[in-house]
Amino acid sequence: MATEATAAAPQGVSLLALLLKLRALIALAVVIAFFSVMAPHFLSASNFLIMFKHVAITAILAIGMTYVILTGGIDLSVGSIAGLAGMVAGALILNGVTLQPLGVVVYPSVPVVIVLVLVLGGVAGLFNGVLVARFRIAPFIATLGVLYVARGAAMLLSNGATFPNLVGRPDLGNEGFPLLGSASILGLPVTVILLALIALVAAFVAKDTPFGRWVYAIGGNERAAMLSGVRVERVKVAVYVISGVCAALVGLIVSSELVAAHPASGETFELSAIAAVVLGGASLSGGRGTVGGALIGACVIGVLGDGLVMMGVSEFWQMVIKGLVIIAAVVLDQLQGRLTAAGKA
Repeated sequence: MATEATAAAPQGVSLLALLLKLRALIALAVVIAFFSVMAPHFLSASNFLIMFKHVAITAILAIGMTYVILTGGIDLSVGSIAGLAGMVAGALILNGVTLQPLGVVVYPSVPVVIVLVLVLGGVAGLFNGVLVARFRIAPFIATLGVLYVARGAAMLLSNGATFPNLVGRPDLGNEGFPLLGSASILGLPVTVILLALIALVAAFVAKDTPFGRWVYAIGGNERAAMLSGVRVERVKVAVYVISGVCAALVGLIVSSELVAAHPASGETFELSAIAAVVLGGASLSGGRGTVGGALIGACVIGVLGDGLVMMGVSEFWQMVIKGLVIIAAVVLDQLQGRLTAAGKA
């Protein structure tokens, strides 16, 4: 009898562990089923296109966040970097760059604006990475500080005002910015296509390159990775740069969709990204998680948000529900970690 009981226990544990691994897919199926019944027109093609665009924003942030969390870090600054990126893009399009020695104002073309803003995101990520890797500041504190710096810089650019009507002017050669957020190719929004390309590259890098193996190794056991010859500091800096570039791209997409840039844009984006990554099976302690899981987690967050709007749920209740989802995601992550440890034992 004791043998049967002992054998049954691991089977129950393994079944629960499997359900926890599949929690993002299960949650996605549940929310889709719920809103398809409760919200009229939820399953319409037009609504799904809108949801895909919203999911893309969270998913791009979640991809960058995945790399950071895999190393055992966290990046709270992505929402503020996104807001700053949109404001810088707006400033470049509306005001240009004043070259004081020459007394002229240069208006960069839209591709140049995009490149400059992505570089800005990379620099912000570099700053995060240096603080965490070189100065040994806790990721929570370092990125919280950068959150405030980036948000303050976004406010300073316009004294808290919005940069409106970012359509550019034909005589200045800076038209076309709204296309990033509104254009479609073969019926698919450009943002969704960008997400697909980024996800494919990110998944390949994480799974099939030495850099990806270094990221997992650092999250699994940083000391062992260092002794194995992994340049831990450089890898940590690199993952924060990746996160910063992803955040800047999101800022460009949001300001392009709105054809305007507001300094408060991107608030709470970091929470959605973290929730998506953890829902997708990543461990906040590092070493476990996938890009694919983060994408599914982003779908859960995006579908949940849009479904609540379609049901007419107030914004305040939406915040409560999303907060509960984040708490549940962390609790499930802790439970999965304990079950994994119990299975190894």
